[in-house]
Amino acid sequence: MKDLLEFVVKGLVDDPSEVSITQEETEKGILYKLHVSKNDIGKVIGKKGRTASAIRTILKAVSTKQGKRVELDIAE
Repeated sequence: MKDLLEFVVKGLVDDPSEVSITQEETEKGILYKLHVSKNDIGKVIGKKGRTASAIRTILKAVSTKQGKRVELDIAE
């Protein structure tokens, strides 16, 4: 799932080398923290958060199929 997230985000940004994803186990499930360059943060979030919402929807669909709960945190 981390690979899928990385693939999607690297396709959106101008500087894919700055993309880093950390994974943490929490009580609720898995938390992915996404870090991108400051210039690309707007591209990942999108207008009114639509792109970020779409990424979360993809992660939710995959995680539901695997029987897990996933959250995405976009950090600066």
